[in-house]
Amino acid sequence: MIKFLSSIFFFFFIFGFSQTYSKKEKVILIQVSKLDSLMENNSKILDLFSDDVSFGHSNGWLQNKDDFKKDFESGKVKYQSVKQTELKELKIKNKFVNIRRIIAVKGLYKNETFEMKLSVLEFWIQQKGIWKLWSRQSVKIN
Repeated sequence: MIKFLSSIFFFFFIFGFSQTYSKKEKVILIQVSKLDSLMENNSKILDLFSDDVSFGHSNGWLQNKDDFKKDFESGKVKYQSVKQTELKELKIKNKFVNIRRIIAVKGLYKNETFEMKLSVLEFWIQQKGIWKLWSRQSVKIN
């Protein structure tokens, strides 16, 4: 229930207090918010990814969609929370968007807890009218 309320709060934050965003930017930010909330172990997250999505993790791992799905379903990595703390940049060019943001992540890796702050660069692509994550690179920061 708390996760749901957090998502609702973020939704209202975008629409209620951030009047400087265009309609297109708001749609993209909703997708980003969905990504963060579904990262907490909901398989619907796969619907947000382009078929050729690429992930570069802060520890050097590289993953494609199949790798992510396998690790996600096996529970190798379990995210307990993913919270955006800062949106640094959002740029739109035709059917592409790049987003730079800071997120705080908590979870389990092979049953060991972890907590970190990440700087994330994401590229989203519009496919059949829907914004899909195409590429994501994260770097651990202090």
